[in-house]
Amino acid sequence: MKYGFIIDNRKCIGCHACTTACKSEHDVPVGVNRTYVKQIEKGEFPNTRRIFSVMRCNHCTDAPCVEICPVEALHTREDGIVDFDNNRCIGCKSCMQACPYDALYIDPDNNTAAKCNYCAHRVDVGREPACVSVCPEHAIIAGDMENPNTEISELLARQAVKVRKPEKGTNPNLFYIDGDDASLIPEATAKSGPGLWNSQARGVGHYAKAAEKMLHSNGDVDLLQMTIDNDMQAAYQRKDSENPNYIDVLTGKARRVYDTPDKGILWGWEVSAYVFTKAIAAGAFLIPFLAIILGYEVSITAKLWSAGISLVGLALTGLFLVMDLDRPDRFLNVLLRPQWNSWLVKGGYTITIFGLLVTIWGANTFFELGIPEIPLLWLTAIFAILLAVYTAFLFAQAKGRDFWQSPTLPLHMLVHSIMAGASIFVLAALIFGNENWMSILTNTIIISLIVNLFTLVTELTITHPTTAAKTVVKMITKGRYKNLFWLVTVLLGNLIPLALLIFGNTEPLTIGASVLVLIGIIATEKIWVEAPQRIPLA
Repeated sequence: MKYGFIIDNRKCIGCHACTTACKSEHDVPVGVNRTYVKQIEKGEFPNTRRIFSVMRCNHCTDAPCVEICPVEALHTREDGIVDFDNNRCIGCKSCMQACPYDALYIDPDNNTAAKCNYCAHRVDVGREPACVSVCPEHAIIAGDMENPNTEISELLARQAVKVRKPEKGTNPNLFYIDGDDASLIPEATAKSGPGLWNSQARGVGHYAKAAEKMLHSNGDVDLLQMTIDNDMQAAYQRKDSENPNYIDVLTGKARRVYDTPDKGILWGWEVSAYVFTKAIAAGAFLIPFLAIILGYEVSITAKLWSAGISLVGLALTGLFLVMDLDRPDRFLNVLLRPQWNSWLVKGGYTITIFGLLVTIWGANTFFELGIPEIPLLWLTAIFAILLAVYTAFLFAQAKGRDFWQSPTLPLHMLVHSIMAGASIFVLAALIFGNENWMSILTNTIIISLIVNLFTLVTELTITHPTTAAKTVVKMITKGRYKNLFWLVTVLLGNLIPLALLIFGNTEPLTIGASVLVLIGIIATEKIWVEAPQRIPLA
């Protein structure tokens, strides 16, 4: 048995009965939807057409939201329905990043993820989903696709159907008869200007919370709505430099007139900060480890500083991770209710084990416990490397964000850890003094800067297979992030430090270069985390 949906666009009249029925059945709050009807206008007067497309969870056979969920809040039932348990959800928003179809949202009432669950409670008692029952045109067909006697199975056998984003390899079980690419492909149309969705233009999630704070602090609903309308009107009237598909209504090209609100940046500054502090935590151990392996004498003081910096970096990493959760009270579910396919779980255990090993190493150094140091160092180094790179694999599980699928992302994060660790020890030497082994720091930073520049060039010039990834590259190099990228990441964070270290080679210049390197890493992580999230998924 495998349940699925067919949306017959030949019949849909855009009445939104399915949206209303779903909201009523599941008590879905205002501002978010489990199912909704996207509307696209095509053509030039008088030869025009309005397209209605029902959007919802695709109940994928290989659901990326299930794979990335760290606590099994999302799971695939034996009948193929992808269901969720909001009693487990920690609000990490990983599922929202993984879903290529923008089907999930954070419920503003309980701060947990939710989506269409095929009305599983109705199916279990032999009834159809609410949206199917209420549709006046029978445009939504549901049922067991593996039963040859069902209507959905017969339609799939004789009708040409389309699915959304088949290139993602999720094997979606939501099919469209007479589906139009202008509606099914997000990049085919620009973001909506002012239209039928103005009341929700403030967005959801973090953006909605910010708007609500403004509303409550000012106590002025009209002022808030006027600000929203003015912003939307300005966006509508200007050409969006980040979206080459943006066009005016009068050109006759397809445009959105009714769409879901943009959820905004799901992983904000907390994630960028955690990637940075994680790089410091890993690098602060790896640098003295390399010195010891290369035969340098590293003092007890330097070892204790290494352990201390790593543990402080880990503590900040954990803090930022918990801060980013919409249900921080459940953060221990990652360790106590793990779903082992998720790299968020693997990362959580990597952080825990690395912190334990560094603590043992520091205690062994300070108290002279007699634990063999070299085996302990090698074991800790393995987890330090895992700590440095695991986020790259977590981002790769976020299949909704094409730019994060880069094969060079693990190298990107490992190099940043080496850069951060070496730079931190240059600055730490101001407190506990220089040692002989620190002569390798300058060369380490120079080599890592060269590798980092190579990695940046590779990530931005490699052939990107999708329009979304290409748009992110354009956004970074020519769009809203161009100043931050070229001036801070490239110039201040890489080229100037490289020049100072190669041609200066004095202590003040080395210190200045180290500070600039850390600033460059912060800027790069901000761009790499934020920019891909600005591409619409629906």
